[in-house]
Amino acid sequence: MINFLNISYLQSGNERQQKAYQALTSNRVLEKLSFYHPILVGTIPINIDIENSDLDVICEVSDKGEFIAQLNLLFGNKKNFTIHESTKFEAVKANFTIDDFEIEVFGQNIPTTQQNAYRHMLIEHKLLLEKGEAFRQEVISLKKQGYKTEPAFAKLLGIEGDAYEDLLKLES
Repeated sequence: MINFLNISYLQSGNERQQKAYQALTSNRVLEKLSFYHPILVGTIPINIDIENSDLDVICEVSDKGEFIAQLNLLFGNKKNFTIHESTKFEAVKANFTIDDFEIEVFGQNIPTTQQNAYRHMLIEHKLLLEKGEAFRQEVISLKKQGYKTEPAFAKLLGIEGDAYEDLLKLES
């Protein structure tokens, strides 16, 4: 099993994963966010990304105002920088571009290893290992058709209902 808490695994990955590692390390993105226990999540770590997939970094944030100030200070000068609060998830989200990667930093007052994005990625990684390359290609194909990641997995697994909630039921 890959240790997703340390991005060094990307160095031995595919070309896009290696480029992601380079972009994140040369710009010290995770290092700058270290106070917030950042974890890279999403499709690139588990090799189901498509051309426009971004790098998703989740953070544990107890003080949203302070986090917003830090994001502005650290990344406010980056290309396409935007920041906003999500009332639905009680979260702060910043987006910007570094080295041809769109980066999304998502901060929520939940430990990063307990956030849904991380939990989903671990479940999806396990499913990809179990179901093999043909399944991985089917996920990518659905994503290219416009499906979000969790709904793509749900469709292939025959899960009806809320893909985001129902995938979490596969954790145990």
